[in-house]
Amino acid sequence: MAKRKLRRAPAAPKSVPPVLPALIGPRRAVPREIPRPPYALTGDPGRSRPHPVRSPEVIERMRAAGRAAAEILRYAGHHVEPGLTTDKLDAIVHEKTLSYGGYPSPLNYRGFPKSVCTSINEVICHGIPDSRPLANGDIVNVDVTIFLDGVHGDTSATFAVGEIDEYSTMLIRETRNSLYRAIDVVKPGVPINEIGRAIENHARKFKLGVVREFIGHGIGEEFHGVLQIPHYYDSRARTILEEGMTFTIEPMLTLGDPSLGVWDDDWTAVTLDGRRSAQFEHMLVVTADGCEVLTMCDDDAAMGHDASGAAVAQAGGADANP
Repeated sequence: MAKRKLRRAPAAPKSVPPVLPALIGPRRAVPREIPRPPYALTGDPGRSRPHPVRSPEVIERMRAAGRAAAEILRYAGHHVEPGLTTDKLDAIVHEKTLSYGGYPSPLNYRGFPKSVCTSINEVICHGIPDSRPLANGDIVNVDVTIFLDGVHGDTSATFAVGEIDEYSTMLIRETRNSLYRAIDVVKPGVPINEIGRAIENHARKFKLGVVREFIGHGIGEEFHGVLQIPHYYDSRARTILEEGMTFTIEPMLTLGDPSLGVWDDDWTAVTLDGRRSAQFEHMLVVTADGCEVLTMCDDDAAMGHDASGAAVAQAGGADANP
C-alpha cells in the first residue's frame, strides 16, 4: 500500500507591506526636577552590580516602579488604534511617565532616542517611534520602562490594531501564554534554563519560532543587570534561582524563522523572512515558595488579571487569566 503524504499546514504569510523607516522626531524633554538614571546625560549605563539578589527595601521600591510601568502600559494600550503614529505613542508614554515623577528609562540608554520602544509586525524589538501611522491589521509591541525612586520597572505587551488575522491572533495569544508557562516554573532552587525550556516547549506546540538573540535580564537599580534569562533551553544556563533575585522574562516569538537582521539605526531588529513577531514581558522577584510578578496594576492583582490582558482581549485571544 502506498504511503499517504502528510499535508503540511500552510505557512503564515509575510507581513505586507513591510515596515520601513520613517521620520524620527526629536527627543522629548524631561523636567529638571525628575530624578535621572546615571546614563541620562552620557548614554553610558556603566557596569552592573555583580549579584542579582535585592534587599527587601529595593524590592519594595521595585513594586512601586513595576506597578507604575504596568499602569503606563495599560494607558498606552488604550490609545492603540489605526491612524495613530508610534511617535504619538511615544508622547503618550513620555507624558504619563513624567506624571508619576519618573524618567522614561529607554531615553538615551546607550543613545536610544525615544522614551518607549514600539515594534510593529515583523519588527521583533527595539523599534524606534516615528511618523508611520498604525494601520488596521497591524500588531504593535509597546515596551515600557520607568525609572522611579532609584529603580526601574519594565514590562511590555503586544496589541492588535483594529481587526487582525487569525495568524496574528494566535501569535499574540500564545506568546503571552508562553510567558506564563515560564513564570510557573520560577522558584528557588530551579536552574534558569528551565525558564527557557518552558517557553520553547510551548512555542513548538504552535510551530512558533523563538528569538535567541534577545533575552530577559536582571533589573533593579540598573536597567539591565548581569543575570541573563534565555528564552530557549540552554544547558549552559545553570544559575540557580534564589529568593530575592529580580529579573525580566520577555519571550519574542515569530510566525516563521526567528533569524533576524538589524536596521542601519543599530536598534530595530526585524525577522529576515518578513513574518510577524510578538513579545510580552513581566518583571519578577523570586519569593520563598515561587515568585511575585511586579508589573501589575492594583486592580489586575486583585482580580487575578495581568497588565497585558487588554492586549489579549483586543486580539480576540484567550481568557485574561493565565
